[in-house]
Amino acid sequence: MWRGYYWLPFPFSCIHPDWQFVDVYGMDPELLSMVPRPVCAVLLLFPVTEKYETFRTEEEEKIKAQGQNVRSSVYFMKQTINNACGTIGLIHAIANNRDKMNFESDSTLKKFLEDSLHMSPEERAKYLETYEAIRVTHESSAHEGQTEAPSIDEKVDLHFIALVNVDGHLYELDGRKPFPINHGQTSDDTFLEDAVEVCKKFMERDPEELRFNAIALSAA
Repeated sequence: MWRGYYWLPFPFSCIHPDWQFVDVYGMDPELLSMVPRPVCAVLLLFPVTEKYETFRTEEEEKIKAQGQNVRSSVYFMKQTINNACGTIGLIHAIANNRDKMNFESDSTLKKFLEDSLHMSPEERAKYLETYEAIRVTHESSAHEGQTEAPSIDEKVDLHFIALVNVDGHLYELDGRKPFPINHGQTSDDTFLEDAVEVCKKFMERDPEELRFNAIALSAA
């Protein structure tokens, strides 16, 4: 089972009802079988601790020294807006599955993705800073959520990342990092189980922490 629960809401209404976000209640096969398939993305909420920050620095240095393969088709953006990791996680999840999405005709997210498709990760971040429609949607959904929303300047030690399958590889997308992290091969059939294995590593690094949660973008 996940060891805690915290919710920072973000706009779900930008996608067609053929897809939905559902809770992943635990990591054992019985609980994973409750998640509707197919699953095309997993969002993980986790605590940003001293142990994690040490690991993040070491991981970045290792990848810069050894290199990694990242497909050019991976949509990745940096995070420059405080407390917007949920919205950026949502963008990462949907942008890397846009071929599966039936967007509403007036979808602001669809327009954002179309406009930013050929931008760099840094340019996408700057574009989001000025994209009023998504900012308004993010703020309004945050105030409607289950938890009192933090202000944009409030320090929050919980963070969302997205895990996605792009061309048969599982990528971790975190706007605080300089690049995507390739976690190896996956498939449509095994993606949820493979993503949960990545989630387990986060939990194993902080065994005393309780604040972990995951949701899956799955077929409705």
